[in-house]
Amino acid sequence: MSRVSARQPGFWPLAIVFGLFVLFLYGPMLTIFVLSFQGPEGGLVFPMRGVSLHWFVKLAEGIGVVDIWAAFRRSLKLGLVVAAFTILLSLLASLAFRKQLRGGNALFLITVASLIMPSIIVSLGLGLQFRLLDTGWKSLLEWLEWTEFLEGFGTSMGLYTSALAAHLTWTLPFGLLIMFAVFNRFDPAYEEAARDLGATPWQAFRHVVLPLIGASVVGVGMFGFTLSWDEIARSSQAIGDLNTLPLELQGLTTTVTTPVVYALGTVTTVVSFGVIGLTLGLIALLRRRPRD
Repeated sequence: MSRVSARQPGFWPLAIVFGLFVLFLYGPMLTIFVLSFQGPEGGLVFPMRGVSLHWFVKLAEGIGVVDIWAAFRRSLKLGLVVAAFTILLSLLASLAFRKQLRGGNALFLITVASLIMPSIIVSLGLGLQFRLLDTGWKSLLEWLEWTEFLEGFGTSMGLYTSALAAHLTWTLPFGLLIMFAVFNRFDPAYEEAARDLGATPWQAFRHVVLPLIGASVVGVGMFGFTLSWDEIARSSQAIGDLNTLPLELQGLTTTVTTPVVYALGTVTTVVSFGVIGLTLGLIALLRRRPRD
């Protein structure tokens, strides 16, 4: 009996539904990819008018008064910082939760609560918190009569303060949940064997635990970067004076009426896929090293 005829009767209806679901998810992205390669006379809808790299060249030249490449660099730097903090804090927290931690359940619930909070509410709350902090700093500087600092002080909101905090409220719960799942499957016998051989706790972690969970740690970093790279709602009220790339892109959709917006979307998506590909390569490398 052939492999095709051996399929269950319900296989093809489910396969069609799955195919339509995949098309629903990735169809808009593929449409943007295709339309970004239009010719100079191209528009925002089908049919295509020529095929060229014209709109990518226009993108490289800049989009009006918006410095899109500065926003690109800001998002890239912020994403890398968010990824580093997500890895560090998730790993430390998961190590702490391996032992009986007083108040651990409440702390865990508080950490993951930001996942169920509307993103715009989190952004508004952080923005208000930093504005209150600004008021406190200005009052303190006035009381100390440090006029030179007061004149130069604008706001404590910025890329690596309020925006970083806003993004971590989104990435840390995911990182923590991933590391919890990793350590729930981790066999402590490896650490005990290292201790029996005379290793210190730090040596056991560095030479035994970390290599075994290294692939998952890299995955947490990828989650942190990609979630930060695409974030809009949590950045909108807590970013300060300089916008990230998603915020600039959101603004351009209401003012730019050429496929240059699609070219920008293609570039940002390629960056996301590049990060995912790099992460998968690092994971494959880490999993292969113990076998060598």
